[in-house]
Amino acid sequence: MPRPFSFADRTWFRRTAAAAIAGLLVAGGFAPFSQPWLVWPGLVLLVVALRGASVRVGAWLGWLFGTTFLLVLLRWVLVFDVPAAYVALAAFEGLFYGAFGAVFSIIARRRAWPLLGALAWMAMELARSLFPFGGFVWGRIAFAAVDSPLAPIARWLGVGALSGTVFLTAALVVWAFVGWRQGRGRARRLVVGATAVLAVVALGAVLPVGIAGAGRTMQVAVVQGDVPGTGAQWFGEQREVLENHIRETGAYAMRVRAGEVPQPDIVLWPENASDIDPTTDAEAGEAITRAAEDVGAPILVGAILDGPTDGTAYNAGLVWDPVTGPGDEYIKQHLVPWGEYVPMRDFSERLVPLLAEEVPRDMLAGDQSGALEIGDTTVGTMMCFDVLFDGLARSAVMDGAELLVVQTNNATFTGTAQREQQWQIARLRAIESGRYVAVPSTNGISGMIGPDGTELERAPEEQPASFGHEVTAATETTWGTRLGVWVEGAAMLVVAFVLLSSVRRKVRRR
Repeated sequence: MPRPFSFADRTWFRRTAAAAIAGLLVAGGFAPFSQPWLVWPGLVLLVVALRGASVRVGAWLGWLFGTTFLLVLLRWVLVFDVPAAYVALAAFEGLFYGAFGAVFSIIARRRAWPLLGALAWMAMELARSLFPFGGFVWGRIAFAAVDSPLAPIARWLGVGALSGTVFLTAALVVWAFVGWRQGRGRARRLVVGATAVLAVVALGAVLPVGIAGAGRTMQVAVVQGDVPGTGAQWFGEQREVLENHIRETGAYAMRVRAGEVPQPDIVLWPENASDIDPTTDAEAGEAITRAAEDVGAPILVGAILDGPTDGTAYNAGLVWDPVTGPGDEYIKQHLVPWGEYVPMRDFSERLVPLLAEEVPRDMLAGDQSGALEIGDTTVGTMMCFDVLFDGLARSAVMDGAELLVVQTNNATFTGTAQREQQWQIARLRAIESGRYVAVPSTNGISGMIGPDGTELERAPEEQPASFGHEVTAATETTWGTRLGVWVEGAAMLVVAFVLLSSVRRKVRRR
């Protein structure tokens, strides 16, 4: 039975210290530290702290772990110079980990607690991806495991299952040593625990990755035009950002004519390459048409399009053909609250007056998948923050995307770990989908990722750059893409059933 809570209890202090240290260790698995092996001792320490805790203490330990972890992981939020918002974000998201801690303190009394704990972790990450305001699941454990032997699990069972597997291996270590300390078949317990962990790791290591059904090849050009400052200031900076991308596309076209690089089939520009709506601004539209004619290929333009009112807009990926002009478009679905739109605007602006200047227009979310026809190719585009969410990559692939694109603008986060953290996510999307992933960014990180998650091209940052790469189109859908959403949903249902069963038992005993 859990011990009664008391601030004078040394066990409580030891558990608290362990949870905080665990959060620091898990954060070390992500950029800027990029030591993924630290995730495992961090999770082991968290499990040790939670086992035997009451529901109330488990909630406290989970919240402390999550908040500590996120305060380190999300330090790039401080670029907005609102420390209170940074702390509030970490503390609020820590509540999800607090809920996990409370749930784990209950299911840890079950015989199959390592597996149930892994399912509870998956359910917690799923909840983070949904609530509030569409979710904020930055820091999924799977993202740190992209270079681990377990990474191929994402291709076969989805990103959520990869997170659960990472937690499971850590929990099995604790399971083995707890039994050993308690003298319950010591040697047998250690052997079974070690064998189980090694079997899971070996399974992950031997699962195949790579292109999901190799189709035709195509030449893809990625353009990084660079920005002055953050590229967000109206109107002069925005015009300059567009001119930078036109200029760099022209430079790439010259290299094509000189025979230095192959003729591209498609050209990819980043998010916010044109913050001036090229469908209504004749000068911007004509300039993009000339760039497409010069390079001899359609361009996927990241553009801000005017909304139905003066106070609204759309963040879009827009196909621009050299002959017919604007074509297919994708409207960003997962918008950043207080970044691209302001929830409860009147109240928020009273609380933070700077929002009126920094976010003058509210972006409106789209509801269609990112699968776009460009030339003879179907690409699946995601706009920056979109890459966090499994459903968007899944919908694009299910709608026929042969290549995934992450159009992004990380100029605001220059010099922070945000860029590398997002790059990790894009690499895992490549493994999960079995597709090449192209990342055009305004000033970095721009690159090309292979379907096995390897970095194939990476442009220099904070300067104009462009590169071309031969890409193989993917023609099949991976099991991870198909099953990922169902695996996570099943995990949540199992955890809910176990919790209800535990409550029922308790009521019966009473």
